[in-house]
Amino acid sequence: MVFRVSEVNQLVSGLAACGYIAGNDLATTLHLAQKLERPVLLEGDAGVGKTAIALALAQYRDFELIRLQCYEGLDSSMALYEWNYQRQLMTIRLHEQSDKASSAVEEKIFSEEFLLKRPLLQAILSEQQSVLLIDELDRADDEFEAFLLELLAEFQITIPEIGTIKAKHKPLVVLTSNATRDLSDALRRRCLYHFVDYPSREKELQILLKHLPLLPDDLSKSIVGFIQNLRQQNLKKTPGIAETLDWASALLQMQVTDLRESLPEIESTLSCVLKTRSDREQVNKAWINKVLEESTNRVTE
Repeated sequence: MVFRVSEVNQLVSGLAACGYIAGNDLATTLHLAQKLERPVLLEGDAGVGKTAIALALAQYRDFELIRLQCYEGLDSSMALYEWNYQRQLMTIRLHEQSDKASSAVEEKIFSEEFLLKRPLLQAILSEQQSVLLIDELDRADDEFEAFLLELLAEFQITIPEIGTIKAKHKPLVVLTSNATRDLSDALRRRCLYHFVDYPSREKELQILLKHLPLLPDDLSKSIVGFIQNLRQQNLKKTPGIAETLDWASALLQMQVTDLRESLPEIESTLSCVLKTRSDREQVNKAWINKVLEESTNRVTE
């Protein structure tokens, strides 16, 4: 493997063309993950854009995107495969009156054609290159995390009735975690790691202008300054990038051109940014004016 900086730069440009503004450190991690055929673990707070990285990467590479959304109680039958029991039963009944040996029938009904393929098996059997997104792994339990280790290390899956199935094309595996619980050392050892933080002021401005190019420049700076200031407050749910984009879109729809002259519009659209009752009750006119003054002062500095 030859590492070329130009390929990382191309990845940065390619992800930007697909709507994701990535730094060189993230792009390097993603590039190495593909070259080394290693999974990549993206960790960070909810709303910082971890899932969007996988979506943009699949679009840029023109890979099939296969997504597994994790949740409490997720097990292998929902993530890997299930047997099509109804079809198996029908096949058994069809052969009950035949002379076919029971061993032959059993071999048939426990073959690949009777599998209901879930995301992990889909990625292993895919006829084309794919990005396998295992989203919010920290929502699943320790047992499911341990179940993943064979896939992450060997790109293979073992089905007791069939045997071991190796990937036809090794998927580029992207795992995300909101860090609501600690993931195991065994899983972390198998992955390249990148922490995804809230964007800097400059990066968030780039993101905003990328998605909403019609937004006036001064208004964009004021919005980003306001959001950046909000993130420093003692809020229960810190607004992420999606909230910034939603709020900016709402202000654009309301034809706001200057935040300093738009207190009523700010109050009426904060539902795009503040997502808990306590946060909404904390924000009053005096508080908004204070944050607005601080954010606009920074814009003029």
